[in-house]
Amino acid sequence: MTDITINQPTSTQGIQWLKSYYFARAAFSIAWVVAAFTVGRSVPAVAAVLLLAYPAWDAAANLLDAHRNGGLRQNPTQMLNVGVSGLTTAAVAIALGMSMNAVLGVFGVWAALAGIFQLATGVRRWKSYGAQWAMILSGAQSALAGVFFIGQASGAKVASIADIAPYAAFGAFYFLVSAVWLTVSDARRRT
Repeated sequence: MTDITINQPTSTQGIQWLKSYYFARAAFSIAWVVAAFTVGRSVPAVAAVLLLAYPAWDAAANLLDAHRNGGLRQNPTQMLNVGVSGLTTAAVAIALGMSMNAVLGVFGVWAALAGIFQLATGVRRWKSYGAQWAMILSGAQSALAGVFFIGQASGAKVASIADIAPYAAFGAFYFLVSAVWLTVSDARRRT
């Protein structure tokens, strides 16, 4: 029987990882928003791919981040986020065959749950890394946006990818703020 050791980063490694992780999450979200507002608005097949890619990316990103920080068992909120984001990807695939309002409803449930998990992850990380206020705020706003999406999905107006793109834009903003804040905090700590 072999003993498997999971990466447990030092504080410096952890901060470096989080900075890179937050910058990567921001970059993906910015690219997603640009694609959604340009080609996604006019090409339904591209919109469908984008709508599937967003929660799938969230699942993969949370899985990688949890692995880099001790594994899923040590990061239960991220483990839940990976599961919810994976199920959301499948639910979006099903909802795409129904209506965009159904897709918006699925995104609403996902945004609410993922937001709660992100908020909890930010609170947990505050002790180790600091500078998590933007992630906490982002999680709270995501949960509220989810409730708004659910309400919108049951309305008469036909939803589109343009209704979801601002949510992703706010996510990009918060990830970028977190990355910059950690970078500045890390530079101050070193001097």
